[in-house]
Amino acid sequence: MFEFTMFLIVIFTVFIFTQSLSAIVNISAKKQFFAIGLSLICLTTLAQPQPITLQISYVKFDQQQASNVLNIFKIPEDSGYMGAELAINDSNTTGKFLKQHFTLSNFSTAKSDDFLRYLDAKYLQGQQIFILDAPLTELVKVDKWAKNKSLLLFNVSESSDELRSTQCLAKVFHTSVSNAMKSDALAQWLLHRRMNKVLLVQGNKAEDIQLAHSFIRSAKRFGIKIIDKKQWDFNTDLRRSTQQEIPLFTQTVQDYDAVYVADKSKEFAEFIPFNTYLPRPVIGSAGLEALAWHGAIEQWGATQLQNRFTDLASRAMNETDFSAYLAVRSIAQSVHKLHSKDSEKLKEYISSDKFELAAYKGRKLSFRSWNRQLRMPLSLVHPHALVSQSPQPGMLHPVTELDTLGFDAQESHCK
Repeated sequence: MFEFTMFLIVIFTVFIFTQSLSAIVNISAKKQFFAIGLSLICLTTLAQPQPITLQISYVKFDQQQASNVLNIFKIPEDSGYMGAELAINDSNTTGKFLKQHFTLSNFSTAKSDDFLRYLDAKYLQGQQIFILDAPLTELVKVDKWAKNKSLLLFNVSESSDELRSTQCLAKVFHTSVSNAMKSDALAQWLLHRRMNKVLLVQGNKAEDIQLAHSFIRSAKRFGIKIIDKKQWDFNTDLRRSTQQEIPLFTQTVQDYDAVYVADKSKEFAEFIPFNTYLPRPVIGSAGLEALAWHGAIEQWGATQLQNRFTDLASRAMNETDFSAYLAVRSIAQSVHKLHSKDSEKLKEYISSDKFELAAYKGRKLSFRSWNRQLRMPLSLVHPHALVSQSPQPGMLHPVTELDTLGFDAQESHCK
């Protein structure tokens, strides 16, 4: 737009100048045309965008997976990184017309010191943009390290509510959806379907307790009653004892409309559906799940994205892949718009109301100004089909109904 405006200004200026000069010294029309043509050539040369090469690092903190998780739920080692690589490919398709080229490096470690040491070394080499696949404790350390540095950081895997409500990170954007967003998406569906009484079953790990607390918050927010809370602590082989253990475990004094299961690593959650004492739907970590991405999503061009990813990675795209994809696309789209790779300019633009990200969700996405969480609709799916999408119909908000998922401005201590 700027180049086009300058084009019109120069043409108009040259035209007026040649007309005026012609009146004084009798310049011919042929010479006037030559002057205008020469101006066009100069302007075209000046308007050419300067080439930009931008390197992005995908930095992963390896976490040990639970040994008793079923094989089909184990997370691929290249989870997240392959989503970032696909985004690099898509960004370079557009970038080649703008003389912009994006590259991606990859680093993983299970040692906290190595994690920070790598970031610091890359920063000293001039790199400013990092995709972080790391737990809360490491993200907090990185945020402290990043203080007073020109950096652009994205969290693509940590869903903790703390990072969006109390443990606010000044330097980190979140493309990974929070526990609260998922819990709100499910609570809205329960309210929409008039399932107001829920049995809550939680695992005994800290991450499971966090999920349970998140759902309790959402239940209170949307008027859902939790009739009982039970903690799973069985050590038996559920593949042999499911029909004996779970019906007794889910027996309650009061009736319930649904069962919410908090089991992040899926050690027992998938054995709950169809084995509850009362024949009721299961939601949460099994049955009906609220996810940012799933193989059953096909609308708004999602099928093409799914196919491109499968061709690249030889597997289905998961949530972490999608989060990493969104992080890289946020960066690239900002570079396309600003024609700049300056991290401070990119950060300011991504934080602003002007930023909109096309993300195969049927609407443009943006970041919340108070906690830098990416707003997005969530899909409610069971293993092989899309059931619904939240926000549910009728959910109202003074700014955008997307802010009915997760921590709204007045609910968060982040500013």
